[in-house]
This record gives sequence, C-alpha cells and structure tokens, in this order.
Amino acid sequence: MKKVTAIVATALCLAAAACAQKGSEAGAGTAEPARVAAPERPRIEIRDFTDVAAATIDAVVHIKTEVTQLTPLYQSFFGFIVPQGVQRQVYNAFGSGVIVTSDGYILTNNHVVEGAERITVTLNDKRELEAELVGTDPATDLAVVKVAAEGLVYLPFGNSEQVRVGEPVLAIGNPFNLTSTVTSGIISAKARNMHIIDNPKTGDTPLESFLQTDAAVNSGNSGGALVNSQAELIGIVTAIASGNGNYIGYSFAIPSNLAAKVAGDLQRYGHVQRCYLGVQVTEVDASLAKATGAREIKGLYVSHVIADCAAARAGIKEGDVILRVAGKEVNTFAEMMEELGLYSPGDEVEVDFVRGGSANTVTARLLNSKGNTQIIRG
Repeated sequence: MKKVTAIVATALCLAAAACAQKGSEAGAGTAEPARVAAPERPRIEIRDFTDVAAATIDAVVHIKTEVTQLTPLYQSFFGFIVPQGVQRQVYNAFGSGVIVTSDGYILTNNHVVEGAERITVTLNDKRELEAELVGTDPATDLAVVKVAAEGLVYLPFGNSEQVRVGEPVLAIGNPFNLTSTVTSGIISAKARNMHIIDNPKTGDTPLESFLQTDAAVNSGNSGGALVNSQAELIGIVTAIASGNGNYIGYSFAIPSNLAAKVAGDLQRYGHVQRCYLGVQVTEVDASLAKATGAREIKGLYVSHVIADCAAARAGIKEGDVILRVAGKEVNTFAEMMEELGLYSPGDEVEVDFVRGGSANTVTARLLNSKGNTQIIRG
C-alpha cells in the first residue's frame, strides 16, 4: 500500500506533453471512452449493503507476488571475511485485485505486481491460479493480469463521474492478508491530486484524480474494489493517508471511468493510448483572478501553449481560461487530466474557455506524446 504523510494542496501543475513529431496518421481514436468487454451480469436485487457485499465479494481476489533477489554470501575464515558467491532470496508481497471479466481479466495496482517474477491469484472460494501479466501503466498505478478460468464472478464498471460526495461505499480487499474483508464509508471528496505516483520511467505524466473515502483500508487493500450501493465498481483502492503505514482516516481510489479506459487499452494494445491537449495551466485562485481581470474564480489559466499540439491547432492561446473540457467543468489540473484520460489520440473534444471576457468554444483533436494519433504498443 502506498503511503502519504500529508495531504498536499494542488498549486501549479504542468501538462507535460512534448509534441516532438508532427502528423495525423490514423490511430486509436474512438467516439466514446473504451470499456473492458464483458458479458452482461445477471440482474441482482439490492436491498441493503449486505446484498452489495454478497454480490461483490467473490469478484475481489488476493494477489501474491514473488521476487527473487541475489545477495552476497560471505564466510568467516581465520578472522577474514571471504566472499562465497551469492544467495538467492525469495520475497513475497501481497495485495488485492478485482475480476472485471468472466474469463479472468483482473485489474489491480501497478505497485502490487511491479517487478514480480511470479503472480498467484487466490479466489474467494480458495482456488489458487497462476496469473499472467497483461500490462502495466505506472502513470495511473494500474495493471492488468489474466488467469485461465471461465465463468468467474466479476464486477461491472460503474460511472465514477456520477459519484457524489457523501455517497455510501464499500471497500473490499485483503488487508494484512485477512482475505475478503469489507469496510464501509462515504465518498469524502473527488479529484484529489496527492502527488504520490512517482514519475514513471515511461516518461508519461503521473495522472492522479482520486476518489477520497473514509472507508478503512490498510496494507494489502491495494488493488481492491470500491463499490457503490448498486454493487458496481467505482474505484480501485490504491493509497492511504498515513504517517505510520496504517489507516488513520482517509484512503484513495482510482476512478472507475479512468480504470476502465486503462484496462481496455492494456488488453488491446499492451500500452495505454494516452492523449494530451498540449497546455501548461495554473489553477485560478483569488489573486490570479484579480491579476488577470477574470470575473469568476474558476477554471484553468493557460500559461503556455505547446507549439503544434492539439490546443495550438484548435486556436487556444496563452492567457485563455479553460472552463470545460468535453462538457465537464475543470477547476483543477486533476479534473482536466482525468477527463482527458478517458479519451484516445484522434478523439475530438470541445474546449470551452474565456478570452478577454468573451466565451469561446473550439474543437480540439487530441494527440499522443509524439504529436500524432498512431497507436503506441507495449
């Protein structure tokens, strides 16, 4: 379980997208954000949270990983320490995962399976299955693994955009290796950017826009499910606010809409088809609104537009204040990145902004980090 020592307020964030190459080749663009294909689940009658727990607990699995490390082996010989080769030491780590298709695709955190040489999945009925790593996305801390099984209980994706602050939720996972543990709470906040995802080696910008909940989660819950009152998956549990490694009040989950897009891309391409608008932005606060003459304290001030990227081609300029992307209000960098994370290079989105006191709307054709719309494969 990843840990943070303090909640960090978002200040200045940059949309780091280097559009080095030009072009508009046919690519991965789709009319709607991608979803993981799965057969329709039988309708479940929900009366209270006991029904929710019964309908979802079998779709959450325990994940064990093995990593081998080589350590020097020494021997004392007449007072001298003499190297005697190396010793192979096997280390185990544990986490959770969520079955998202009946044929064995499982969504979890990247940090649960990162570097694993062997992945074992234990189902709620105690069956143990070897899992194959399908793909990882360090930028969102998500990964997909696959087990050879059919007819599994799975969780359908809910719409995290419709999640409301104060909504009751259940967190299901395996804290401290206590399998099939259910805790309850509410959604405390949305679009939290906690700065806890390390800059991935892939060069992609970390994408954080967490759902915050007070449902108790601990070490081992990583990769587990956050579900709503309709027994739908609305988040993948990934982190806690903690100073000692254990739960002290808040935990964080990756929204299901983003998780579904990432999972779908990893299944199809082995790599997430991430797109960028190509702007650097500052969140509008009272002082910035006064300095720029903005009428309202809302939106994202465009401090720089990257040449020949999506925003520049659409006509967005420095000094504009972006209010909405694809119809969604964006007042924080996290909100903008979460919305863009639902789309693929080649998709077109409307961007609403204010320039000189006048409202404007343009259509931007989103591009990947290479400045085109080609599919990038893992």
